Amino acid sequence: MATAKELSGSNAVDNTVVGPSILISGRLTGDEDLTVRGRVEGELTLSRTLIVEPSGVVKANVAVRNAIVSGVVVGNINATESVELTREGRMVGDIRAPRVIIVDGASFRGRVDMGDVEPGRLPAERPAVVRPAAVTRPTMTPARPTIPAARPTTPPPPSRPTPPPPPARPTPPPAVTRPSAPITRPGLGGLGSKPLPPPPPTRVERAEPAEQAGSSEGPSPVLVGAGAKKKVVVKKKTR
Repeated sequence: MATAKELSGSNAVDNTVVGPSILISGRLTGDEDLTVRGRVEGELTLSRTLIVEPSGVVKANVAVRNAIVSGVVVGNINATESVELTREGRMVGDIRAPRVIIVDGASFRGRVDMGDVEPGRLPAERPAVVRPAAVTRPTMTPARPTIPAARPTTPPPPSRPTPPPPPARPTPPPAVTRPSAPITRPGLGGLGSKPLPPPPPTRVERAEPAEQAGSSEGPSPVLVGAGAKKKVVVKKKTR
């Protein structure tokens, strides 16, 4: 595929240049190469190559043989041979071509359709590789170690004997109450003591009954206990 310099160097007569100050709007067709340094809008159909310089802007759907984009293209490109995006190229749209080159540094947003793959280029089917079945090895379970016999338990130390409780003290006998001695008075003239005479009996007084009105009898005598002195009470009658 010819590059932009090769196309511009050869067949210079068959190359049309759109200058930086030119704006083409509408439908553009031709049978020669077209170099865009200005601005093209609408629809572009060429039988040869489209070259978009870094200063060029194309806002159109393009149908060409080859396309070399170093400027800005907004639209779809349908090429019969190839489409190349250089490092300075910027494109927003879909590309349909059998050969697409996008250089590192270019900016592209869209879809790429390179057509059907030729039957001769189909990858040969690889024979299925038969892998041997995995050999299962018997699992060896290690024998568990024998558990040693339990150690004899040490008997607990003998408990100390509990000391006997102290003996209870004997309860003292109750105090003996002695009979009180009779009070004696010292005897007269060196004679022995004599017991005191018993106390006199209690004097009992009785209330006299109320005298009846108009009674001519005198007052009833008062009874006095034996051993007591008699007391006579005389009451005068009031007239």
